[in-house]
Amino acid sequence: MCGIVGYVGPQVSGKALDVVMEGLGRLEYRGYDSAGVALVAEGDVETRKRSGKLSNLREELASAPLHETATAIGHTRWATHGGPTDDNAHPHRGGRDGKLALVHNGIIENFHSLKQDLLSQGVEFTSETDTEVVAHLVSQAFDRTGNLTDAMREVVNTLHGAFTLLAVHADAPQTVVGARRNSPLVVGLGEGENFLGSDVAAFIGHTRHALELGQDQIVTITPDTYEVINFDGTPSDGKAYEVTWDAAAAEKGGYATFMEKEIHDQPHAVRDTLIGRFDAEGRLALDELHIPEDELRAVTKIVIVACGTAAYAGMVAKYAIERWTRIPVEVELAHEFRYRDPVIDQHTLVVSISQSGETMDTLMAVRHAKELGARTVSICNTHGSTIPRESDAVLYTHAGPEIAVASTKAFLGQITASYILGLYLASLRAGVTGVEPDVEGILAEMQAIPAKIEQLLGQMDRVKEIASYMADSRSVLFLGRHVGYPVAMEGALKLKELAYIHAEGFAAGELKHGPIALIEPGQPVFVIVPSPDSEHGLHGKVVSNIQEIRARGARTLVIAEEGDEDVVPFADVVIRVPRTPALLAPLLTVVPLQVFALHLSTAKGLDVDQPRNLAKSVTVE
Repeated sequence: MCGIVGYVGPQVSGKALDVVMEGLGRLEYRGYDSAGVALVAEGDVETRKRSGKLSNLREELASAPLHETATAIGHTRWATHGGPTDDNAHPHRGGRDGKLALVHNGIIENFHSLKQDLLSQGVEFTSETDTEVVAHLVSQAFDRTGNLTDAMREVVNTLHGAFTLLAVHADAPQTVVGARRNSPLVVGLGEGENFLGSDVAAFIGHTRHALELGQDQIVTITPDTYEVINFDGTPSDGKAYEVTWDAAAAEKGGYATFMEKEIHDQPHAVRDTLIGRFDAEGRLALDELHIPEDELRAVTKIVIVACGTAAYAGMVAKYAIERWTRIPVEVELAHEFRYRDPVIDQHTLVVSISQSGETMDTLMAVRHAKELGARTVSICNTHGSTIPRESDAVLYTHAGPEIAVASTKAFLGQITASYILGLYLASLRAGVTGVEPDVEGILAEMQAIPAKIEQLLGQMDRVKEIASYMADSRSVLFLGRHVGYPVAMEGALKLKELAYIHAEGFAAGELKHGPIALIEPGQPVFVIVPSPDSEHGLHGKVVSNIQEIRARGARTLVIAEEGDEDVVPFADVVIRVPRTPALLAPLLTVVPLQVFALHLSTAKGLDVDQPRNLAKSVTVE
């Protein structure tokens, strides 16, 4: 979950440091416990690294400048092995001469035994990290081979775990070598310069030409060339693609924070995810499909695997997919899935949801599902990432880069894509189940959602005011039913992530089974109310829940659709959302909860984009 950048360009440019620092700035969402750079200059490797945010490194570079150079690597860290200190910050040097520098994303699971061997040889360590072990091993291998690529290949075949590695050596001044296993790495292809990064955001200001790296591959870049080989030494071409968004999409666009910008990006995220979903025959289609339609028609169970916000998107999707396809759907936390001996076979469709496509828990769940014979579909926001590459089918969300750690627009994109998948499966099974949803009508309603989100975002002043005067709250509860239940849990998660206060989301029907004991005078409770037109009479039941907690002193903040007057007598605050079909309501009702969490955190003076202890992309189990 760390951010890494590599660059090599023309010797005369001397811009390596600027490129790497710019890339780290765009990748700081991946980790901000420490940051560092290494530059190859004048037959040596120079490093600077500091604990804390990237601004600390910038101050260090201003006070102790480095030489201008054409080759550099950089790193921004989310700590795993060893605390966030200057010594534990990357890059780490290897060898007695310190001519090699290396950065690392992931965890080396067998580092302890490797370190013991190095200690027995008299190697001295300056950090507590697993990464420094690899730096010394690559340095030793370079001394034997005289070639940085060969040295990297020798070492990676001894490592266990998940890792992306970048290395430079003073004796290979115009070369950066990278390697990946179960951790992201992409190549940026320029003219007279080439790039490496955890994410294309690292180099999007310089090129849109990118290259996917596969599992267990090594890439070597020079100013004019790149070479990809597998860990066994066999050559590989990689897969070239064009990045469809530009650097401006990764900037704040005039908003105070990335999260605020991304909340306002949500109409585009939904709209763009809906675009281009029909094939030449006018049928719904996935982005990449390697599953015969007959196999999809024969699916008897769907399992959605995801973590955090993505899991709540999956819970929302469950209601719609079951309704439209009549296939039972289970939603599993990916990190629990493979450890409980799940009942999976060739008639099971496993759907993974991940913003980054690199979430290690989810990736391992997908691999386990494939081992058991299931077919796999990935819903993902990052083109060319590991989970889509290892899945049988892909449906990309087109939310654009999401920089803030707390997910917002990716959540709406995931719900939208999940619904497209549900409608696609329903279309394939038409005539099989006896249930044939109005696919065209549902899609038309979905295409109206972006305008409704824009309307809703223009009505958030009251929510911002509420957040400001609730800044001292110590606990907030959230209630919902049907698709409002996962929205309640997502609202609570946003508040936990951003404001560091106790927040819980409950199914409103569970109140009388225990949680109502939490209600005391003044307790703030958000209630997501279904439409009065919803099936099963849930609207009346939720209004009764509001009365129950109001009678016990709760302060009720009610999210209800326009025209619903039944809630007014029992609500301290009513937050209106546009009318929309029940299954699509989460695309609207979650927005005020995102805005509330954002502004309550801001009122507390906290860092909205980079909450404590969290990183954007969790690439370790």
